[in-house]
Amino acid sequence: MLLRRWFPNASMGIATNEMFPKSTCAIPILGQSLTPLSILVVPVKTEAKSKALKAKKAVLKGVHSQRRKKIRTSPTFRRPKTLRLRRQPKYPRKSAPRRNKLDHYAIIKFPLTTESAMKKIEDNNTLVFIVDVKANKHQIKHAVKKLYDIDVAKVNTLIRPDGEKKAYVRLAPDYDALDVANKIGII
Repeated sequence: MLLRRWFPNASMGIATNEMFPKSTCAIPILGQSLTPLSILVVPVKTEAKSKALKAKKAVLKGVHSQRRKKIRTSPTFRRPKTLRLRRQPKYPRKSAPRRNKLDHYAIIKFPLTTESAMKKIEDNNTLVFIVDVKANKHQIKHAVKKLYDIDVAKVNTLIRPDGEKKAYVRLAPDYDALDVANKIGII
C-alpha cells in the first residue's frame, strides 16, 4: 500500500514505466516473483550518484589492472610487423598500359632457306628460323605454335657472329617438316 500512497495512479497489476515519474527507476528485488509489492522504487538520482562516486574513486585511486609481463627471451629488440596497406593512387602514373613489343610476329623474323637449313628439314624434322635476340626458347615455341599451328618438340638456339639469333625448331613426331616447309613457302 506504500506504492499506492506514493503513486496514486498505479494499479495493482505489474508496474510499468508509465506509472512512475521520470525521476524514478523501478528495480525488481532479486529472488522474488514480480508482484507489485516486490518492486523496489529507487530514485534515478541515487543511481547516478553511486555511479559518480565509483568514477571518483577510480580517478583518485587509479585503476590498477594486473597485466602479466611478457617474458623476453632475446636481448635484441625487433620492431613489430605492423599492417601495411596497399597504395590507393588518385590517378594512374601511366596513362595507358605498355604495349608488349615482343609479340609472335616480332619474335619470328623469317625462316632460313640455306643449304644446311634444308638438310635439317629433310634429315632431322627441324625448321630453322631467325628470331629476335631477346626472345627465349619458350616464347619461340609458343610463337611457332601460334603462327604455323604445329606442335614443337624442342627448340635449340644460338647467336650468330653477326648478332642475330638462330632457332632450330624440332617438330613433334606426328608433323613432317617438309610438309610444313611447303605450307610456309620455304621450299
